[in-house]
This record gives sequence, C-alpha cells and structure tokens, in this order.
Amino acid sequence: QVQLVESGGGLVQPGGSLRLSCVASGSGFSINAMGWYRQAPGKQRELVAGITSGGSTNYADSVKGRFTISRGNAKNTVYLQMNSLKPEDTAVYYCHADSQHFRFWGQGTQVTVSS
Repeated sequence: QVQLVESGGGLVQPGGSLRLSCVASGSGFSINAMGWYRQAPGKQRELVAGITSGGSTNYADSVKGRFTISRGNAKNTVYLQMNSLKPEDTAVYYCHADSQHFRFWGQGTQVTVSS
C-alpha cells in the first residue's frame, strides 16, 4: 500500500503563489508517474499536471505557463509550484502516484484564491 500526504494549500490573493507538496510512503510498490488533479465545487475532477519517472511533464491548458510540476531527488515526492493564481484555480487539489497496476490518491488540500 502507498500513502500520500499533501501539504501547502491555503488562501491566497489573485496573482499570488502557492507551492503544493506530496510525499508518498509505503512499501511493496514502485512509483512511476505522479501528478495533480483538482476538483472545484460542482465540477468533475480534472487533470492539472503530471510527471513521469523520467521527468516528462504534461499540463492542462488552463495552467500552462503558470504552474510547474517537479519531483524530488528521492522520486517519492512531487511538487506543484503555482504562480499567477486566479479565482478559477480554487479547488481541492489531489496528488496521485502510479504503480504498474494501481493509482493511489492523497486526501486532498484546499486551495482558495480570493481577495
């Protein structure tokens, strides 16, 4: 089993920045890709950004140029640097980690962008 713990969410003004972190722990699985999804009230969960074990990244069009995903040296940590935040970025952000056969999810961290 793999456990994921996110941190770094909070309240920020429009134009501000936040950095989300997610640490994976556990045994028995090799982590491949990791990434972030988000879910706003009344909306479906959507992909924000992903990163493979080799470092290839992909982003939702809505966050390109503003968000940057990266992984720690130990490869069990993923970060999401969010700049130029907009009110429409308000959502619960979920980290995921993929093994060969499973996708594990964190509990989510709230990001609120408001003046």
